[in-house]
Amino acid sequence: MMRIGIPKEIKQGESRVGMTPAGVAELIKHGHQVFVQHTAGEGSGFPDEAYEHVGAEILPTIEDVYAQSEMIIKVKEPIEPEYPLIRKDQLVYTYFHFASDRPLTEAMIKSGAVCLAYETVEEADHSLPLLRPMSEVAGRMAVLNGAYYLQKTKGGKGKLISGVPGVKPTKVLVLGGGTVGEAAARMAAGMGADVVITDISLPRLRQLSIELPANVTTLYSSDHNIRQELRDVDIVIGSVLIPGDKTPHLITRDMLSLMEPGTVLVDVAIDQGGCFETSHPTTHAEPVYTIVHYCVANIPGAVPNTSTMALTNATLKYALQLADKGWRKACEDNPALRKGLNIVEGKVVFKPVADVWGLKYEKLA
Repeated sequence: MMRIGIPKEIKQGESRVGMTPAGVAELIKHGHQVFVQHTAGEGSGFPDEAYEHVGAEILPTIEDVYAQSEMIIKVKEPIEPEYPLIRKDQLVYTYFHFASDRPLTEAMIKSGAVCLAYETVEEADHSLPLLRPMSEVAGRMAVLNGAYYLQKTKGGKGKLISGVPGVKPTKVLVLGGGTVGEAAARMAAGMGADVVITDISLPRLRQLSIELPANVTTLYSSDHNIRQELRDVDIVIGSVLIPGDKTPHLITRDMLSLMEPGTVLVDVAIDQGGCFETSHPTTHAEPVYTIVHYCVANIPGAVPNTSTMALTNATLKYALQLADKGWRKACEDNPALRKGLNIVEGKVVFKPVADVWGLKYEKLA
């Protein structure tokens, strides 16, 4: 039996929760004890009673949840008030994005905890199963938010994304043809925009060209090509991802002068440092700044009910393996989970994180 804790997310603007009542029911069915912090699921539409109904124990404070639990299941990376609550040998299973947050990296090294990051769990086919559901949500939301901030009253050009009969639709540039980029391109195309999607993989561009609607054009990603597209673009969606590593800047500061005033930039990669040089994290409370940069660090947090259910669908399978076998045996048996290990008992065991911060990389035995 493992004692599993689900704390309430305390990062500003975060209403998701680490596990739905349905997911908790499965953990309990496997013989594990689950502690849920009071009101942890409320923001996602899951009251305490729903967790109690499936057998979870509701604890009053976040301190109680961390103190009672061997394994913590979260959504977002721990923030500073949580650092002292995390203890040696405790397994923390969540999104971490260490490559964009040195203080978090150092705090987790100091804690001696086992940090298993959703974003670097990688299957043999190089898919990222725990990143995919939030990427699908974020890609769709990126377009909705881009269209919203394109309104003149919100700082944009005053254009309707679809246009109307006799008036051209907007042009949307999507940087990166992965899960986020594909979802964004589909959404923008479905709303009637003219869409250009870029990538550096020709096989991926061929695949996207076949699978995406006719109003989506594929383009090889290069500095020259991006600069050419920026001259008449209305919305730019940055969706480039290097698993576990810092995102490269595809839109540099000098490129802003190429764009018309009111162009909207949506940086979905902000959790990993952002793919626009001028990006910095924003919140749902204050989501944008000029040009118009929309850089909310948890875009799926705006639709927490959908996001929490989608995330649980993906994370539960691996959570059961970790709880049933313990993290060492589970990671030994499942190479995908092993790749999720970033920091273990004070050692950085994921090379991209060590390289970004100039820390010692120690291969996991």
